[in-house]
Amino acid sequence: MRYQISGKQIDIGAALQTHVETELGQTLSKYAGRPTEAYVVFSKSGHEHVAESVVHLSTGLTVQASGRDPEIYAAFDACCEKMDKQLRRYKRRLKDHHRDRPDPVAMSGGGEYILAATTDEVEDDPAEGHDAPVIVAETEAKIPSLSVGEAVMQMELSHAAVMVFRNEKQGRINVVYKRDDGNIGWIDPHDADRAATN
Repeated sequence: MRYQISGKQIDIGAALQTHVETELGQTLSKYAGRPTEAYVVFSKSGHEHVAESVVHLSTGLTVQASGRDPEIYAAFDACCEKMDKQLRRYKRRLKDHHRDRPDPVAMSGGGEYILAATTDEVEDDPAEGHDAPVIVAETEAKIPSLSVGEAVMQMELSHAAVMVFRNEKQGRINVVYKRDDGNIGWIDPHDADRAATN
C-alpha cells in the first residue's frame, strides 16, 4: 500500500509516520478489499490535533475517517478506531463486494463545478445580468459503476451526503442521498427513449 502522510502547517516526524503505517496497516488487514492508497493529513484546530484519513481499496471503494485529540498520536488513534468501526459494520458486505468484483469498479468521468453563492443584491436586481451562476472552480469527477446497495455503502463509508453513480444494472446515472428523516433517497431517472414513448 502507498502511504501519503502530511501535515498542514505542522511537522510530521518519522516516528509518527511509522506509527500511522503500522496501525493503519493492522486495521485494514482484517477486512476484504486490499488497500492501494492511504492519505493521512494532520492539522491543528484550536488546542486539538486533527487526523483525517482516506483509504482507497482495490475494489474501488473509498473509506474516510477523522479523529480529534489534544495529543497528535491520540488523534490518529481515534481516527483509526472510527475507520475500524466503519469497516467492521460493513465487513460481510465488503467481503461479498470483494468476492463478486475481482476487478476494480469501472469509472467514468464527469465535470464537477463549484458555483459562487448568490448574494441578496444579485437576487434583488436580476436586470444587472447576473442570471448565470459564476463558476469558481472546476475539477474532474469520477463516477463509479455500482449497484444501488454498493452506492449506499460507499456513500456511508465516505461520509458523503450524496453519491452519484452509474447503475450497473441499467447503465443510467443514479443518485442516492441522505434524507432529513434519516432514510436514504434514491433517484433513478427514466431514460429519454422510455420517456418519449410514454
